[in-house]
Amino acid sequence: MSTETSVPHPRVSGVEGQPMDASDAALYATLLKEAPGGLAFFDGDLRCRRANDALAALLGVAVRDLQKRRPSEVLPEGVAAAFETALRKVIDEDRPVSDLDLVVPADAPEGPPGDASGVATAVEERILACTWLPARNGDDERPGVVLTALDVTERRRAEEVIRRKEQRYRSLVEASAQVVWVADPGGGVIDDAPEWRAITGQTPDDYAVGGWLSVVHPEDRPRIEAVWRECVEENRVFETNYRIRTKSGTYRHFDVRAVPIWQGDAVIEWVGANTDVTGQREAEEMRGRLTEQLSAAALRTARLQQATSMLAEALTVSQVVQVITEVGRSAIGADYSAVALLDDDKLRLSIVAPSQPGTEGEAVSASASRDAIKVSDQTVMSVAVRESRPFLAEHPDSLRLQLGHGERDLFAQHTEERAWVGLPLLAAGAPIGALRFSFTRPREITEEERVFLEALAGQCALAVERALLFEREHKTAEELQRSLLPSDLPQLPGMVLAARYNPATRHVQVGGDWYDVFRLPDDRLAVAVGDVMGKGVLAAAGMGRVRNALRALALNDPRPAAVLAGLDRLFSATEDEEQFTTVAYVVIDPETGQGEFSNAGHPPPLLISPDAPARVSTLEPGTPLGWPSQRQQTSFSIETGNTVVFYSDGLVENRRRGVDAGLEELVAVAADAPPEVVGDPERLVDFLVDRMLAGYEQVDDVTVLALHVPPKSA
Repeated sequence: MSTETSVPHPRVSGVEGQPMDASDAALYATLLKEAPGGLAFFDGDLRCRRANDALAALLGVAVRDLQKRRPSEVLPEGVAAAFETALRKVIDEDRPVSDLDLVVPADAPEGPPGDASGVATAVEERILACTWLPARNGDDERPGVVLTALDVTERRRAEEVIRRKEQRYRSLVEASAQVVWVADPGGGVIDDAPEWRAITGQTPDDYAVGGWLSVVHPEDRPRIEAVWRECVEENRVFETNYRIRTKSGTYRHFDVRAVPIWQGDAVIEWVGANTDVTGQREAEEMRGRLTEQLSAAALRTARLQQATSMLAEALTVSQVVQVITEVGRSAIGADYSAVALLDDDKLRLSIVAPSQPGTEGEAVSASASRDAIKVSDQTVMSVAVRESRPFLAEHPDSLRLQLGHGERDLFAQHTEERAWVGLPLLAAGAPIGALRFSFTRPREITEEERVFLEALAGQCALAVERALLFEREHKTAEELQRSLLPSDLPQLPGMVLAARYNPATRHVQVGGDWYDVFRLPDDRLAVAVGDVMGKGVLAAAGMGRVRNALRALALNDPRPAAVLAGLDRLFSATEDEEQFTTVAYVVIDPETGQGEFSNAGHPPPLLISPDAPARVSTLEPGTPLGWPSQRQQTSFSIETGNTVVFYSDGLVENRRRGVDAGLEELVAVAADAPPEVVGDPERLVDFLVDRMLAGYEQVDDVTVLALHVPPKSA
């Protein structure tokens, strides 16, 4: 596909003595004298041959000073440098340079006054929108360059003012946590408020009838209605606070401020904003309790700090539960503990199992083995969540008195329980779950212990929220990474392929590892494995560009050296110098196993044969993409019964193992593979990944691709 963007150049007459007819001369004279913008013609030596008064005024010099001189001889240094750079570019490349702003500094001499009143106006600096065009005469020669310049100072400044206002407005909107509503001059509802209804659970009809007042707490409503009515009657600002019933049935604290909108002498509407301050209120109450108990809670504070440190290392919800179980039991002597999280509908609680040693600690819901707990049930955790307060039962009689016979047998295996504590897990003031401790003897919880447990529940809630976010983002990143890889591998009669991608477990960003296998027009197979340095969107974007470019280049000229040379050109044109990207690329005939191979700084392929020791290729790997190099390609073959394995550096390198040691270990692991594993690439890639990662923390993504030519059947 051609990228040529040049356009035909207009023929120029009347330059350097060439004749013009009367109409051309009139047009030429009018443009020079009357054009509102600057016009000039420069020859091949960058000297000004023609310039109009408008350009001279814009540059702050006289026309006679421009004639037959280069910009560097007349204009300030910075302006002259920009002028001559553009002129040389047009002359050298024979194409226009446009949309280039030129800034004329304030200390340049003032030109003729441009004010309609005839009074000179002071300008701090001028911004000129310049376009340089290559000029041609009747013989298609290029005698020079035509310049047009327009003063866009005011427009650019106006655009900057608008941009800053938009930025300020956007920042205010994004930083605001307010819910806005509108009322008519008499205080009645005008427009629907979907954001408000999402909090309260009101239907559009409910809101149209009662508005925001209908969900105010019954104890607050008489006061609020009276104040609102007075403000509407007197047209003064309405500012107060109240509690609002949410769609889950709980109440949250809101501050409200509404102002009348005037048009002339009349109020045409009211605009109000509700702000959820529940978290702030609860934080203030918590701060007060902690301050009162600080002197008596030194030991528990130390334990809480220990819990915070341990929770900071917990990545998954199950690991958080494990920490809370250990801290709770050691701090207050609890015999049993449990953590339950609210489901998405906020109507049920599901118990989360703690992680077991040696596992990744995936969250396990109690619903897998028994029914979930309904928030509306009479249980220790349900009450704690529903009322957003600690639940304490010092003995069985206290439990029956508070819950009746509602406590379900969800924990019936602990029949010896005699005292219970339930704590809501609150994130930004909203419940996300509950924490439960129980004792095998009657137990009174002191005020000091209660404060500690509430603080522990707060830390647990933060850790759970962070772990849930990590699990979601980690899953999303992994799915995104896999979506960028081939969904399946070609099925070939004479060759079997298998691939694995293992994302790192401690990051939530998409990586730059990739592999690709596709057929070429001549039925040969193109195989590529690459690695773009870094994590995140930039690495993924770079990976996508390299992968797509490789396919395009391979379909045009599949030779490995040609493809890598093309990728080098792509990198030189589009990528940062700091970007480090490696690629191993092979073209192979699946029927014969013969082909060509080229490597751009990627780890050497692993060669496995049933008749010889495993080894890694000793061919020179070459330089990474974009580094100056003469790309080479070598013959490549996979004999019958043999396997070639391509992989990323995450398989052989980590914080405790260097590349050289990793390659030696990879060869040793491959040598230990049983014959039935070597002959099955699906089992082989799993075997290599499991053995190479065993005992090491995986800090980088791992990609493995195996090509196996099975023995021919008798």
